[in-house]
Amino acid sequence: MSLAFPLPRRRFLAAGAAGLLVPVLLAADGDAVRVRSARPVRVPTGAFTLGVASGDPLPDGVVLWTRLAPRPTDGGGMPPEPVEVRWEVATDERFRHVERHGTAVARPSRAHAVHVDARGLRPGREYYYRFRVGTEASPVGRTRTAPAPDARPARLRFATASCQNWQDGFYTAYRGMAEEDVDFVAFLGDYIYEVGPGADRLRDHTGSGQTYTLTDYRNRHAQYRTDADLARMHAAAPWIMTIDDHDVDDNWTGDHPADPGVREPVSFPARKAAALRAFVEHMPVRVGPGFRLYRRFRFGRLATLHAVDTRQYRSRHPRTRREANDPGRTMTGPAQERWLVRGLAGSSSAWNLVANQVMIAAAGYPGTRLGFDGWNGYRAQRHRLLEFLGTGAVSNPVVLSGDQHATLACDLRPDFDSPTSPVVAAELVGTSITSGGDADVAAFQREHAAERAANPHWKYLDNRRGYLVGELSPGRLDARLRVVGTVLSPGDTTVTTAARFVVESGRPGVSLDSLAG
Repeated sequence: MSLAFPLPRRRFLAAGAAGLLVPVLLAADGDAVRVRSARPVRVPTGAFTLGVASGDPLPDGVVLWTRLAPRPTDGGGMPPEPVEVRWEVATDERFRHVERHGTAVARPSRAHAVHVDARGLRPGREYYYRFRVGTEASPVGRTRTAPAPDARPARLRFATASCQNWQDGFYTAYRGMAEEDVDFVAFLGDYIYEVGPGADRLRDHTGSGQTYTLTDYRNRHAQYRTDADLARMHAAAPWIMTIDDHDVDDNWTGDHPADPGVREPVSFPARKAAALRAFVEHMPVRVGPGFRLYRRFRFGRLATLHAVDTRQYRSRHPRTRREANDPGRTMTGPAQERWLVRGLAGSSSAWNLVANQVMIAAAGYPGTRLGFDGWNGYRAQRHRLLEFLGTGAVSNPVVLSGDQHATLACDLRPDFDSPTSPVVAAELVGTSITSGGDADVAAFQREHAAERAANPHWKYLDNRRGYLVGELSPGRLDARLRVVGTVLSPGDTTVTTAARFVVESGRPGVSLDSLAG
């Protein structure tokens, strides 16, 4: 279903060259306090250049987001005062039936971003929302609440996406995804890339180098949000966001950069804090203390989504296979590991989806240097998790991963080195939106032929750009790999189904249903 006002063609209401006049709010660290002011703030026109978004759906509410940024990649272009923003949630896109409304404060300390946790909504419903400042209105967004906890929905439709390097291509995949009518998008990491402008890029990052400061990360997030196809997809469905390495620094772990020996303009703790703050400012998320991003969502009795964070709490990368087998080496940190296991064990849903960043299934083959950035480097914890999934305590576990810039469908086993180790779950690894550019499929298959043969739990491998769409019912999960013809041009392109995967209830593992193209 398409919106009546697709975001790329949305016309903003102007209030004249002098700008908009809105009330001044004084804001402390806690709640804002409205005061009367004789000196109103002038807000430049075009305040909603970054569009709108929603996320973290619950049965009674959803997080709504926008940011006032008339000059998006130049610090935002807003005056240094808080601004009152009005919001509305309606059951129709013309806003004849407004169900909830209120005001929020866009604070300069938060880059004039607005987060509204709109509650009091009805479960399993479609809603439309918008923001207003002065006489200017934002684009209209569409969102959905989760079903009631005791509901038994016949289906749940979702998409997964990850790895969208601005410099590698255009977001044509989101043009196709916007037509899929999904209940939510699970974004699995690498929303932005921290790298500086490079040679032979289709479109350059802003700035002169890598992102290090809060201003750098804010400008980078804003640049990505100016893409019309990405903005349209944010306005089409709620997103459940996770982070991975490029959201901060390539291959970082916990409190450490990938290479501590490299001198950077700022300390890594300062860089990480700036990156996480900018991420939270620009995403429709509910965040726990200390930027806690692992959280859980229930969709009636049909499914529970467990969104994990495999970056903030992990041990440093191992250097050898022996270190990778160290029982004390952790991908999630002990507290999150307990949270995940207890949540999986306590789930009463028919299906349990794990929104995960880096691939769990074993990769590599004898005689090669194994990559240790994924769960390959944290084997003891991987074995514990997969052995637990094999106890039968968890109903229909399916792991959704990203990071690989390729699509893989895998069977998961506690011991990938033993052919008799039982299949305990399925993993669907989604390809990138742009990272890697257009694929040379034949060269990729030749390059990975030996690795694929050494990993029989890989049921499918493909490196084209696109996304996954899953349709979940009580009896099965049907997933389609949707690939785009090209990411090298912003013009029209094809979106086709390259493969179909099936996970049947009560039968761990994944099968290839059919192939197309």
